[in-house]
Amino acid sequence: MRLHIVARGKIGRSPESDIVQRYVKRIAWDVRITELPDQGGRIPAMDTPGRLILLDETGRDMPSMEFAGILGRWRDDGMREARFMLGAADGFDDEARSRADLLLSFGRLTWPHMLARAMLAEQLWRATSILANHPYHREG
Repeated sequence: MRLHIVARGKIGRSPESDIVQRYVKRIAWDVRITELPDQGGRIPAMDTPGRLILLDETGRDMPSMEFAGILGRWRDDGMREARFMLGAADGFDDEARSRADLLLSFGRLTWPHMLARAMLAEQLWRATSILANHPYHREG
C-alpha cells in the first residue's frame, strides 16, 4: 500500500525537511510526497481503492499501536493508497472532513505545518515498523 503525503506549502531546505527525509528513507513501503501551493494547485488522483486521512484538529488522537493496526487492516483489505492530507493554515472545511475516512490529530496543541509533516513521517515509519514486528519499546 502506498503512503501518500499531500501537503500544502513548500518545505524547502529546512531542518523539518531533513527530519521528513530521514524517516521516509526508513519506511519499507512505497511513500510519495506531493506538495501543493497554499491555495489552488492540482491534487493528483488517488489510487483506488484508497483511504483518505485528514490531519485535523478535530480528529482522533490515538496511540501508535492503534494507528499501526488501522494501516495494517487497510493494507490487508487491499487498499492501494492511504492518502494523508495536511491542509493550509485554516485547515479543512466540514465538506472535506465529511469525505475523509479518518480524521487524525496529533493532540489539541497547535503545530506548525512543517513540524506536523515531520511528525507524520515519523509516525508512518513507526507504524510500518510495528507491522513488520520490530520491537516497540513503549508497548506492554
